[in-house]
Amino acid sequence: MDTLSYKTVSANKATVQKEWVLIDATDVVLGRLASRAALILRGKTKPNYTPHVDCGDNVIIINAEKVRLTGKKLTDKVYVRHTGYPGGQRFATPSELLKRKPLAVIEEAIRGMLPKNRLGAKLFRNLHAYAGSEHQQEAQKPKQININELL
Repeated sequence: MDTLSYKTVSANKATVQKEWVLIDATDVVLGRLASRAALILRGKTKPNYTPHVDCGDNVIIINAEKVRLTGKKLTDKVYVRHTGYPGGQRFATPSELLKRKPLAVIEEAIRGMLPKNRLGAKLFRNLHAYAGSEHQQEAQKPKQININELL
């Protein structure tokens, strides 16, 4: 028997093969989009996934303002933030947030599904979301994927 065939290979910064992935968010349910994008950002779709290394792909999301929320979430869900001042708690619904900052709803959903540490912050920087159908990463030749066929 060859003992080297049983060796566990752990990815590191030098051996990771990062790609660019393009996702169109038109009429895709927000939670499903966020969970699939978080899997890709984390690298869990790759065979050499290593928990403590940034081995995920770079994700480009276009048409972020056309994401779909099911049920009454568009009016009943509440995002809470605090300004840092006394009495500075602010509330916003997804419909208000989509008008003011169309990318904030998707970014908050994906950020919440990543680790809450330095690795999570580094992974979140690999996300590029755009409100329209144009993006600035044409030179990277991103591979377009259908989010429903991922898993």
